[in-house]
Amino acid sequence: MSLWIKICANTSLEDARFAADAGADALGFVFAPSPRQLTVGQAAAIVPHLPRAIEKIGVFVDSLFEEIVATVEATGLTGVQLHFPPPADLSKRLRNRFGEQLRILRVIHFGSAETHDATALNDSDADGILVDSRTATAAGGTGVTFDWDAAHKSIFNGSSKHKLIAAGGLAPHNVAEAILKLHPWGVDVVSGVEAAPGRKDPAKVRAFIASARAASGG
Repeated sequence: MSLWIKICANTSLEDARFAADAGADALGFVFAPSPRQLTVGQAAAIVPHLPRAIEKIGVFVDSLFEEIVATVEATGLTGVQLHFPPPADLSKRLRNRFGEQLRILRVIHFGSAETHDATALNDSDADGILVDSRTATAAGGTGVTFDWDAAHKSIFNGSSKHKLIAAGGLAPHNVAEAILKLHPWGVDVVSGVEAAPGRKDPAKVRAFIASARAASGG
């Protein structure tokens, strides 16, 4: 199966369309305080103009069920990324509301040691687990990698039934190494393909996707 590639934190139709044309499988849109944050209205002006086949995933931090539902319905998102420890029933409520057509991603913030919140790994309503780096000041888009060797031993070792997505500090120069060490189902990138926070660098987007595809064999 080919590697799933998500280009996250898009803030313009131009950037999102370029990433789609360059071969991304999914595009991310951030609805949380960040230099890359979009309003629901801004996202609603972008998402409907993207190819139907590409996944459009909203990134949420500390959002209530009602907020997420309203955002999905107003923008046409096809997936949600719960980038925070959600209430125990949030994934199930979203699954019941939208059915199987909504991709639900949970997030693990992996520290420098083999420590992480394992509750996401037990979420039977999640389609995948995104493993991101942990910093004191940012929930995502940190530009910092986690310990790939430690993560392979504890998470990316074949024991999880979930699709595992590597994130955190990935860029064109290191994504191949991450793939070879972790063998993830997918990869996710933010700052590694930016010219500035919230603005993509087309050359970096193209190079990232090419490097990831080459390392995964397709």
